[in-house]
Amino acid sequence: MRALITFVLLALFAAVSAAADQPAPHRQLLVMLRVPASHFRPDAYAAGSYESAPGREARHRIARTLAREHGLRLIDDWPMPALGLDCFVLEAESSESRARAVHSLATDPRVESAQSMQLFRTLGSGDPLSAAQPVITDWHLRELHMLATGRNVTVAVLDTGVDTTHPDLRGQIAVTRNFVDARAVPAETHGTEIAGILVARADDGIGIAGVAPHARLLALRSCWQPAREDGAAICSSFTLAKALQFALTQRAKVFNLSLTGPPDRLLARLLDVALRQGVIVVGAVDAHAADGGFPAAHHGVLAIADGRSRDHRADALLAPAQGIPATTPGGGWTLVSGASFAAAQVSGLVALLRQISPRLRPADLRSALAVDAVGSAPRRPELIDACAAVASVARRCVCDCAKARTANSMPRR
Repeated sequence: MRALITFVLLALFAAVSAAADQPAPHRQLLVMLRVPASHFRPDAYAAGSYESAPGREARHRIARTLAREHGLRLIDDWPMPALGLDCFVLEAESSESRARAVHSLATDPRVESAQSMQLFRTLGSGDPLSAAQPVITDWHLRELHMLATGRNVTVAVLDTGVDTTHPDLRGQIAVTRNFVDARAVPAETHGTEIAGILVARADDGIGIAGVAPHARLLALRSCWQPAREDGAAICSSFTLAKALQFALTQRAKVFNLSLTGPPDRLLARLLDVALRQGVIVVGAVDAHAADGGFPAAHHGVLAIADGRSRDHRADALLAPAQGIPATTPGGGWTLVSGASFAAAQVSGLVALLRQISPRLRPADLRSALAVDAVGSAPRRPELIDACAAVASVARRCVCDCAKARTANSMPRR
């Protein structure tokens, strides 16, 4: 009996400890302090030197003082050298006191900016609709892979944890990082599905083929799976900001953001840095948000919507989003549907285009994605024609060439 009681107590302690590790963002806020210009270098934290960075302890003292003065608790911090800032996470006793603290901190001369922690969720569901992989047939993927597979293109996926031991993903993930907590990266559903759609091993006799199987994938865990696995994964402003900063230091050329939430000042600033550096940011459109949701609605982001949806932004690009085969934790496969997975396919296609033309400007890449089979652009929103996009960048026919020649020989009206 004593052994049974001990076992129950240990189990309860483990459950409480796991719950304590989970973020509690509804009472948290983000406070940004400036890094002094005389000591700041954009690459100062790239090698993990934050602990010894000049002025770090001084800024920590300021953060602790601010927390004490406003009745808050200092929870965490992270450098944002892309913005020349240090970001501190503070926690209030309630959401009401958090709102008051944000207002008062925003006017404090020691503070660069302050905002509430916000929540984001992944998009898409796991409803099986079809047994075919749409991009194999609709996008002529095998023909495209004869020209490009995403080689030497770094793609950052900001999502839940990825199962790197999956047979279709083994050796395909270049870097994994956990920006949610200090534990090892867990194998979670949504991130594993997105990774498989992007870089699953091609021509290995099992499973599926990723759109860009030779891309260099950064699996950045910035979202976490809820206790109910059928619910959408959750991300916060802070976890996403840490992952974006890391992706910038890794010089990723494509960011995949298969998630949605409210407009966020800190994340918008980091995305603007990425866009100015020529990064292609791919965002999934939330059909339930009038503007498509953030980050899809952010200026410069490639907004990708479900190809069958009628509720999307007029400037959104459409991609297959129904019945898409994807990898699942534990070595399995499933069929998924939703804008999350449409966005992942487009991120893979962008990697192919980046390999073909590494210096392709974002505006020209977007124009290529809007080209139709007879080379006219722009066009009304319709499904992306991957063959036409690749042909536009490569300047030659790469797939379904007989059909293209027939179309080009028809008189134009």
